[in-house]
Amino acid sequence: MLKDEVAKALKVLQNGGIILYPTDTIWGIGCDATNADAVKKIYTLKQRDETKSMIVLVDNDSKLQTYITEVPDIAYDLIEFNENPLTLVMPGARNIAANLIAADGSVGIRVARHQFCEQLIQRLRKPIVSTSANISGQASPKNFNAVSADIINGVDYVVDLEQHDLSEKKPSTIMRLEPDGRFEFIRK
Repeated sequence: MLKDEVAKALKVLQNGGIILYPTDTIWGIGCDATNADAVKKIYTLKQRDETKSMIVLVDNDSKLQTYITEVPDIAYDLIEFNENPLTLVMPGARNIAANLIAADGSVGIRVARHQFCEQLIQRLRKPIVSTSANISGQASPKNFNAVSADIINGVDYVVDLEQHDLSEKKPSTIMRLEPDGRFEFIRK
């Protein structure tokens, strides 16, 4: 089943579509993070201002250098030792769609620790977008049952995994990390 769902989602992403999928945090809307047209579809669906950037997921920390110009050494320790999912906002974003990069040149990036996400990213060989599955300004859904019909009907594919899991999930911790190692929490 996992393999089948990865294959179905992969096909949608390769064709520039957007998916609704489970992550190591809350349900997310995603696409190929290198496809600006697909990214634009997510902004449109979420009714979100394009100046509000979205998170990018990679499958392991060795990929950070591909998408961030200068990854501080401390980033690897933070990822390895953090007990909760951690999104790092770092400057020097590169090799992703321009409409994912914030005005200051930064992007939020997280190493996904979720079997579906990891396999999908590995098969796609590119990072994927992960943004909460809600219309901008509305509450983030804590499980699949809380995802609105507007979102479900607005994506190209809904991943058929974990939809019956009613446990309440939390968004990731978000930390801004500068090349010199200075950091600040944006969301705990």
